[in-house]
Amino acid sequence: MQVESTLFTHPKYLGRTEKAAPFLPMSRKEMDKLGWDSCDIIIVTGDAYVDHPSFGMAVIGRMLEAQGFRVGIISQPDWSNKNDFMKLGKPNLYFGVTAGNMDSMINRYTAERRLRHDDAYTAGNVGGKRPDRAVTVYTQRCKEAFKQVPVVIGGIEASLRRIAHYDYWSDKVRRSVILDAKADILVYGNAERPLVELSHRIASGEPISEIHDVRGTTVIRKQPLAGWKGMDSRKIDQLHKIDPIPNPYGADDVGCQNLSGPSEAKVFDNDVPKPISVQPPRPKPWENTYVLLPSYEKVAGDKYLYAHASRILHQEQNPGCARALFQPHAERAIWVNPPAWPLNTDEMDGVFDLPYQRVPHPTYGKEKIPAYDMIKTSINIMRGCFGGCSFCSITEHEGRIIQSRSQDSIIKEIKDIQDKVPGFTGVISDLGGPTANMYRLGCKSEKAEKTCRRLSCVFPSICGHLDTDHQATIDLYRAARDVPGIKKVLIASGVRYDLATEDPRYVKELASHHVGGYLKIAPEHTEEGPLNKMMKPGMGTYDKFKELFDKYSKEAGKKQYLIPYFISAHPGTTDEDMVNLALWLKGEKFKLDQVQNFYPSPMANATTIYHTELNSLKNVKHSSETVSVPKGGRQRKLHKALLRYHDPAGWPIIREALINMGKAHLIGGGINCLVPAETRQERQGHRPKGSSKAAAGKKAVTRFSANQFDERQEKAKPQAKGQNKSNHSQNSNKTTAKRPVKNAWGTTPKHQSSKPKR
Repeated sequence: MQVESTLFTHPKYLGRTEKAAPFLPMSRKEMDKLGWDSCDIIIVTGDAYVDHPSFGMAVIGRMLEAQGFRVGIISQPDWSNKNDFMKLGKPNLYFGVTAGNMDSMINRYTAERRLRHDDAYTAGNVGGKRPDRAVTVYTQRCKEAFKQVPVVIGGIEASLRRIAHYDYWSDKVRRSVILDAKADILVYGNAERPLVELSHRIASGEPISEIHDVRGTTVIRKQPLAGWKGMDSRKIDQLHKIDPIPNPYGADDVGCQNLSGPSEAKVFDNDVPKPISVQPPRPKPWENTYVLLPSYEKVAGDKYLYAHASRILHQEQNPGCARALFQPHAERAIWVNPPAWPLNTDEMDGVFDLPYQRVPHPTYGKEKIPAYDMIKTSINIMRGCFGGCSFCSITEHEGRIIQSRSQDSIIKEIKDIQDKVPGFTGVISDLGGPTANMYRLGCKSEKAEKTCRRLSCVFPSICGHLDTDHQATIDLYRAARDVPGIKKVLIASGVRYDLATEDPRYVKELASHHVGGYLKIAPEHTEEGPLNKMMKPGMGTYDKFKELFDKYSKEAGKKQYLIPYFISAHPGTTDEDMVNLALWLKGEKFKLDQVQNFYPSPMANATTIYHTELNSLKNVKHSSETVSVPKGGRQRKLHKALLRYHDPAGWPIIREALINMGKAHLIGGGINCLVPAETRQERQGHRPKGSSKAAAGKKAVTRFSANQFDERQEKAKPQAKGQNKSNHSQNSNKTTAKRPVKNAWGTTPKHQSSKPKR
């Protein structure tokens, strides 16, 4: 979907032509060196400042700098008072607040709500450098520091909380974060386009309180925008009432205009023909149209209404046909404008060609920032994902339309890495993004692309309109490895294998040149029930990809292995599903490394299923399917143990479950058994030989109740440098397996996750 470029057409603010700053300033001393008496915009972030295009504060800061604005950075401030928020002075235009590349709650807590002691986005990998619900806390401190300065919130934490949403950590539905934070405006998505427009409009003197029509933003209002027509959400996705209940929107909710309009005039009246006038083109039904969602109060108290509102939100994600959303919250309401138009190739190149230093700010000295070390030699070639996996929030943040860079821009970045990254060895660790192989793929029909409301282009089957020709990716790979001085180009982003099997040439190129022994791939599960709720393909597609991968690896004379990822305790997963998955793993001789249960991140479809226990992937009715959701601590622990069937620490709970399920025949020493029988030592209370010390002997980690999470916000203070250091790696939503080499389990391969998301 191409639109006219607007990112680089604005005249520079105040006609400035000064050079880009070596680093965006983080102190008054740096501002003085640049000759600045003040900043126009100050970005407050929960991450350490790394001047690299995979870090949100750097991209937005450099983008605004290119528009002529003077941009400062306040990184990981002490949120216990307003002092750190004043250290760069008062911004001339606004504060921009983000929690960082990760949601602050996911960054700080495990899937079992246990406190983490590390933070990959902090120098020294130290946990506790940002508050819980960082967007809300930072905004409040900005308002305390300078009451009259507007605050614009964004980043993934704000983006995924733009409407009333289920909050896993407090186990309740919370209001839109713009209301809790008391911000002036919320920008969702990657945000370059809306932020550029918003910044220039504020700079021209337009009050931020009157800027309510920028695509990709959410604002607080009492009434819908003037001139917009309303549509009740129940007309889009009819909600069947559970019991005879009053109007679910309540008497106080805003009414909608009737969109049906008057009936069309008859051409003939009493058989007397009337002249037919030529009518102008009809306006598209989504233009200047908003959808009235059930109010916050209603969705917080009714899971059917919550599931219904979630379905509407996900249907209104295509910028080509999305309608605005209007959701009352008590006396006020939030207005969610349609998503911003995706960036075209020239704009993507412009964003990634900005003058990044590609290293952390000098203030961190030699301290390591794990997230930077992970991506410093990797390159983001595209944005967005049309996969639509229900447990993933990429679509809700970056959109379904793939935004790709040009090959020239990517090759230029490879050369930039050679020049700027200290200790570069000639190995590019990744060419990817949210997925490895969606580069330049998209809808073959422009009309279909602009009007499609499907949640996925590849589930339940690959859409006939989708272009699956991987030639552009193959050409890119070949050009990248032909760059002088480049020894190897690896692909570390997850390969969408159902797409790859549509073009075996890609699998051959990948296996022949771009795998370092192991390739990560994400079947997520083996059973149809959970796979359908995940919106993932069946194992037949995995088997087809494995056959091609093994074939081309052998032809290249290489021993290479697939590293499958799995999710345990996903909505729709039964205990029997997990037993079947464990048996498949044992049959394939896979042993899992780190195991992570499903993590209900805000706004994801699977999170809605988790909260409501309804199949919100379909129309919500009185007869809607009730979904099995593993919620109890014991059941989630069992599912994790089944994925690590080989770990003696989990054998007791697995044996108990198998007996209760009538599957005691899976206990014993036979080849078809899952776990061995209980030994005499175990019956006497001794830990099984070889069991995980971490699982059996580690000290209990602090847990917090729902109320304590919010109480901690007011009391929490940043930890001292070096406090609570830990070597525990940051958990992801997925599970990694290890393949045997010559019948012996090798060491854990070095994995890299997808680029940090803004």
